[in-house]
Amino acid sequence: MSAAQVQGANATMPQEISTRYATLTVLLIFITSLAAMFVVYQTFPEVTEDEKKHIKVPWNIEDAKNLGIVLSRYKLDHYYHVMSGVFLTYIFLQSFAIPGSLFLSILSGYLFPFYVALILVCTCSMLGATLCFLLSQLLGRRLVIKYFPEKASKWSVQVDKHKNNLFNYMVFLRVTPILPNWFINLAAPVLGVPLVPFALGTFIGVAPPSFFAIQGGQTLHTMTVQNGAFNLNSFMWLAVFAVVSIIPIFLKNKV
Repeated sequence: MSAAQVQGANATMPQEISTRYATLTVLLIFITSLAAMFVVYQTFPEVTEDEKKHIKVPWNIEDAKNLGIVLSRYKLDHYYHVMSGVFLTYIFLQSFAIPGSLFLSILSGYLFPFYVALILVCTCSMLGATLCFLLSQLLGRRLVIKYFPEKASKWSVQVDKHKNNLFNYMVFLRVTPILPNWFINLAAPVLGVPLVPFALGTFIGVAPPSFFAIQGGQTLHTMTVQNGAFNLNSFMWLAVFAVVSIIPIFLKNKV
């Protein structure tokens, strides 16, 4: 083996080791979080066999409705236990880009007063998205730089050009359904988006869609798949919020 080959091997070895370490770290965090969720499930107040089958992450309106009925029965005597269960489950789904948080937003509107539910959902969205951001930064960004260094460099340049408007862009992306939230959480650190505008933009940006989801959740017992939390009126309002969020960018460019 030539000296150049040895030098190249030594240069790539730390990167391979660090990538392997990052993968194991993310896997360990996931297993630990899964164990924590199991503990939350096991410590829930004793329920009947019929109710137990509904204690699961809601994947559709019917799941959310059945879970809401069960939790509402225990909310009076175990209010903070129920709230902490929703809180931790929401963060778990967001942290690992698992779908289902929308139905937890609707469920929150059914279980809690409107403004309590809104603060709860916005806080959970910000914390969960931030954890997902950090996990993606730990592993995803490393993989992209390793296998697609040229694209990573180009993305960083583009992000740097718009660094003064990243908060507004993040709010816009959260308000509009252009990209799913899980994709934004995973892609932001890969593109080089700083954590602060990402987290603040998430907290503000998820408020409008959460507003309508929680509002719909207050009538969860009559909600069906055809009659969901979002309708034409809510989408029109979301479009208005989206336009408002990017107006400062155009004003800055004009000035």
